[in-house]
Amino acid sequence: MDVDQGLPAIESHRELHIWIIENLKMVPVPEKAYGNFFEEHCYIILHVTQSPTPTPGASSDLHYWVGKEADAEAQGTAGAFVQRLQEVLRGQTVQHREAQGHESDCFLSYFRPGIIYRKGGLASDLRHLETNVYNIQRLLHIQGRKHVSATEVELSWNSFNKGDIFLLDLGRMMIQWNGPKTSISEKSRGLALTYRLQDRERGGRAQIGVVDDEAQATDLMQIMEAVLGRRVGSLRAAIPNKSINQIQKANVRLYHVYEKGEDLVIQELATQPLTQDLLQEEDCYILDQGSFKIYVWLGQMSSPQDRKAAFSRAGGFIRAKGYPTYTNVEVVNDGAESAAFQQLFRTWSSKKGRNRKLGGMTGLVERDKLIQVKLDVGMLHSQPELAAQLRMVDDGSGKVEMWCIQDLRRQPVDPKHHGQLCIGNCYLILYTYHKLGRVQYVLYLWQGHQASADEIKAMNCNAEELDVMYSGALVQVHVTMGSEPPHFLAIFHGHLVVFQGNTRHKGHGQPACTARLFHVQGTDSHNTRTMEVAARASSLNSSDIFLLVTVSVCYLWFGKGCNGDQREMARVVVTAISGKNMETVLEGQEPAHFWAALGGRAPYPSIKRLPEKGYSFQPRLFECSSQMGCLVLTEVVFFSQEDLDKYDVMLLDTWQEIFLWLGEATSEWRKAAVAWGREYLETHPAGRSPATPIVLVKQGHEPPTFAGWFFTWDPYKWTNHQSYEEVVENSLGAALAVSEITAEVNNFQLSRRPGDGRAGPSTQKALKGSQDSSESELALGPKVGANSTSTNISSTSPVSSGGLPRELLAHQAAEDLPEGVDPARKEFYLSDSDFQDIFGKSKEEFYSMAKWKQQQEKKRLGFF
Repeated sequence: MDVDQGLPAIESHRELHIWIIENLKMVPVPEKAYGNFFEEHCYIILHVTQSPTPTPGASSDLHYWVGKEADAEAQGTAGAFVQRLQEVLRGQTVQHREAQGHESDCFLSYFRPGIIYRKGGLASDLRHLETNVYNIQRLLHIQGRKHVSATEVELSWNSFNKGDIFLLDLGRMMIQWNGPKTSISEKSRGLALTYRLQDRERGGRAQIGVVDDEAQATDLMQIMEAVLGRRVGSLRAAIPNKSINQIQKANVRLYHVYEKGEDLVIQELATQPLTQDLLQEEDCYILDQGSFKIYVWLGQMSSPQDRKAAFSRAGGFIRAKGYPTYTNVEVVNDGAESAAFQQLFRTWSSKKGRNRKLGGMTGLVERDKLIQVKLDVGMLHSQPELAAQLRMVDDGSGKVEMWCIQDLRRQPVDPKHHGQLCIGNCYLILYTYHKLGRVQYVLYLWQGHQASADEIKAMNCNAEELDVMYSGALVQVHVTMGSEPPHFLAIFHGHLVVFQGNTRHKGHGQPACTARLFHVQGTDSHNTRTMEVAARASSLNSSDIFLLVTVSVCYLWFGKGCNGDQREMARVVVTAISGKNMETVLEGQEPAHFWAALGGRAPYPSIKRLPEKGYSFQPRLFECSSQMGCLVLTEVVFFSQEDLDKYDVMLLDTWQEIFLWLGEATSEWRKAAVAWGREYLETHPAGRSPATPIVLVKQGHEPPTFAGWFFTWDPYKWTNHQSYEEVVENSLGAALAVSEITAEVNNFQLSRRPGDGRAGPSTQKALKGSQDSSESELALGPKVGANSTSTNISSTSPVSSGGLPRELLAHQAAEDLPEGVDPARKEFYLSDSDFQDIFGKSKEEFYSMAKWKQQQEKKRLGFF
């Protein structure tokens, strides 16, 4: 096989390319067929990020997908093509091996609202697609939460279970049967996939019915029983979810792979948390994340043999470990690592300024690269991406209200004490600001290091009370002492001071004879905080500024490493702590009384502190769920606002903050959401700080610091958004014409073996016909609106064959129509020639029009 000659052209303007391996060649799949995969084949998928601005070093993702019935020859061919494509793309690719039913989140993120597994293989002479084919009977098993898949299964009640969704596709009628244990979010996503099939495989002309309760859907059950036979016995129980939870994903190990003579050596190097310096550019490594995923990292100077053998070595490692053969494999190249790989390490520095676009934001969170400019409120609101980068909803000039939790209740804090906190207390700070004419709220829940568990619980309860008072409009930010976000610091304008103890606001200070030492850190109003520390010389640091308050004098001590901006902010802070006479002291020129107040001289850090490393991690979005009490996350790669659904709890990790987004239908998960955020941090393989701020955001109240991580954001998106129940009631409420559909089913002359609920030979033949016809019905395209379900056409209706005279249909009341005619679609029963003569267009053209236009025409011509 000549792989070089079989390489296809790659169109640079297209984001997604898919090829099927057929006769040992890469054959392009028509775009309308994207998302359909035949089980006997292998596919190659190339995703090239299309950024609106040039992105140096941006990479692509190259997948080869293996159907569960694909033979070894097809798999070998796919692997060879992937290797050659990787070489052509010069290493700037992340390579993935995908197994049917166990695909990576990255792969599944390409196909919304889901993927479809087709039985059998694709005919070798197929070169085009056909739609509007109605001679089909098949049963699809729909599974998944955020990523949905549909698999063709046996046309029998034996295929059903209580926990999943099944779609009975009868050509012009599609019935979605929802198991009694399915959640409303699963039903909604299943319906989205059903719409997609209706739109792309039937041109929007199939009728859709939904069975949520069999007792209330007798007409639909009558049709299902006509096809499947009468169900005998009870349904099978729901299939347990086997998703891997975060605790299981936390166990990572790094192995060095090298050759020693003729032997291949795999040597364990380290376990989590890993550091980037473990990876040497001349070597090859395997990173083991258990049965969840295996990564192979190839250094820039690694040998061609290492690159060629990457997948085979990963396969050997999987077998040696006893992991499932379908374990996902990802091969990453030095300088082109995926975000998922990078975030398995404690820190990561991008050598080449590489930038993988995962969500809407293409910029990296690197504090050392942020230009310090005067904050402009209008700019932050008009450019939410800037607000997200700076972590600032505005400049901090809004209204501030503050409460201290005392005796498990919130007590107002006098405005003159705003910003003065105690290490043993909890506080609620409500910030009110205006954005584009609307009032917005942020509620900060600040927790001191020495606060008791009862106080923390009381703070959360009081926060919920405030949220109810403000009709659920509060964005809640959980802040731990020492990890305050910039906006929290900005609202106190540099005057944030944290005192020792918990009696500051009760009027009982420390004894007057006690010296107190305060550590001042920061250069401007939105990064300055002051912490009271132990009053001893070892607490000092040459890089910073300290304020020593004694009975008679206040010393402002400047370390040798501090700069002018730090000194200016320190002078501002002094007024919030002490009104005594201030004396400025330079390091090395301290008076004797200064050291006496600190208990004498002692060694302290005198080396200039290095600047904090910037964060170069990409934001990542996950759907949250719980399984056996453990957090389960499903990642949405290349995310957008479309991925936020009212039934979701989503976690957005920007590394410096964790956002928990609550859809409006998820109120019962509100208390669990913050706990999920903490569990995510505690189980993260990179050893994340548990003090990372956690922000609770509710649908419709998103601050710019959240919305700015999405490439585009429409604040009015959910204004007229229909719920699942409304879609079912409004869009699927058309007359079902059950008698016609049942008659068509009976015309198939289905025979059944009595009592076993299985389809007879005729049904099996119809199932085979499903496979045959599906070869010319691969289309799967963009979402269709809810109104498309009310366009119902039968190409085989007995009453419509030959057409009815126009005088029996036009201007006729429902009771005067011939038997079997649906009053809602009288025009359909015209012959094609009469229809063309009356409407001036074909039926196909008419039904492709918007629903309101159809109704307007029908009213004008007497067919409404």
